[in-house]
Amino acid sequence: MILLLFLWPVTNIVYAQQSPNRPVHSDARYAEATLLNQPLEGFRGIWYANQPSSDEFVYKYSGGLGTYPSNHYPFSVYAKEVDKTFFCFGGVNEEGSLIHSVSFYDHAKRRVARPIAVLDKNTNDAHDNPVISMDGDGYIWLFSTSHGVWRPSYIHKSVRPYDISEFKPVKATKLENGEKVPLDNFSYVQIYYQPEHGFMGLFTHYEQKELRYGTKQSRIISYMYSKDGVEWSEWKDIANIEEGHYQTSFYRNGKVATTFNFHPNMQGESGLNYRTNLYYLQTSDFGQSWQNINGEDMQLPLTTIENSALVKDYAAEGLNVYINDVAFDGQGNPAILYVTSGGYEAGPSNDPRTWNLAYHDGKAWSFSEITVSDNNYDMGSIYLEEDGTWRIIGPTQPGPQAYNTGGEMVMWTSNDQGKSWDKVKNLTSDSEKNHSYARKSVTTHPDFYAFWADGHGRKPSESSLYVANKDGEVFRLPQKMKRDKMKLKRMKK
Repeated sequence: MILLLFLWPVTNIVYAQQSPNRPVHSDARYAEATLLNQPLEGFRGIWYANQPSSDEFVYKYSGGLGTYPSNHYPFSVYAKEVDKTFFCFGGVNEEGSLIHSVSFYDHAKRRVARPIAVLDKNTNDAHDNPVISMDGDGYIWLFSTSHGVWRPSYIHKSVRPYDISEFKPVKATKLENGEKVPLDNFSYVQIYYQPEHGFMGLFTHYEQKELRYGTKQSRIISYMYSKDGVEWSEWKDIANIEEGHYQTSFYRNGKVATTFNFHPNMQGESGLNYRTNLYYLQTSDFGQSWQNINGEDMQLPLTTIENSALVKDYAAEGLNVYINDVAFDGQGNPAILYVTSGGYEAGPSNDPRTWNLAYHDGKAWSFSEITVSDNNYDMGSIYLEEDGTWRIIGPTQPGPQAYNTGGEMVMWTSNDQGKSWDKVKNLTSDSEKNHSYARKSVTTHPDFYAFWADGHGRKPSESSLYVANKDGEVFRLPQKMKRDKMKLKRMKK
């Protein structure tokens, strides 16, 4: 048994109608989800793998992916009003189904709450992991994503402010050709809240597209906004170049940055495995206008490879680009953390997997190399702190399953705006499973600085969840809660 729910009543409900452009799946489970609102036995994450490789590494990427992917954000948010960090993760039940789970860490009492299972997503796909947000009244919002158009997406809102015990479904709509239609499908979502404007969501939608090498399903990156989280604007596209994009974004002080690659149109195969180039755009008016790094207004969507949002042409160097994170310094200048490699397959043939930083100081982009690791999907977060320290937490040390996703978590710092980096400490060591996808909050408390999961890189396994503080002390969240709130024990290295 992987995970136990307390045996409370559950409700099977159909939340969303099929959109006109969504294929009707023959399996009815893809048209409904199960609202749970149940306490969990403890913290156990989803294990997931993608693209079997028929070699010793088994998969293109795999492992404990309860905080995956880098294009979902945030997984946690700090609420100063109650001195708690609320967080979500992709859990799992005994059938292997993805459970959207929510908990909080009480900083004053130094205790973590028993997690609540909000939703059974009826899939084992970690691309459907949730993200969390909080509105100005303290209500907690859970956005349940989908991987493509074959499963619905959902929005849930806590019944009471700062309270995770019960969530209710939100019957959200969007504008389409001037009419309200169900908002029931979105992928790779990043959600930000600003009291003056409400919610802004950056996301991906999938569309069939005629290209040079036939009809392909393009991943179009877009944004939408809503004052109340219920009625949403029309979808507005950011970029639609060839076979599409993956975008990663960040919000601070009214400014949103998005950075993305593109998928080239390939003959006979998907361009996803050949993602390349680095682009950057920003908005300071919640999407009413978008600028490149030089402040020039951009006409969206971008449709050509060469455009003034391009930060660096990695296609010319034959390198893949995997974007991890982006952050602002004190002046609002962006720093982008990303990995480059020679190809998509796992294993040493595509070394080096180089961790790079692109930083714009207000005048020009500069580029530096931080370290190397052993998998394209080694993902960490970057923190640009008020005292001028720049910090990275990520799996840059090889783990027990070498060349599979993740490894041992490491803390790096820079005191010269990313020009050089020092390895401060190993956060984990001698692990049985690889650690992966270290995530930061929108507003970060020093006691809940990074949040991640572990998992075996080559076969299905149990997955534990971890929290690290700013000093690099690591705490494993209990798989079995003896009480509704528990103090965390620091792991011994």
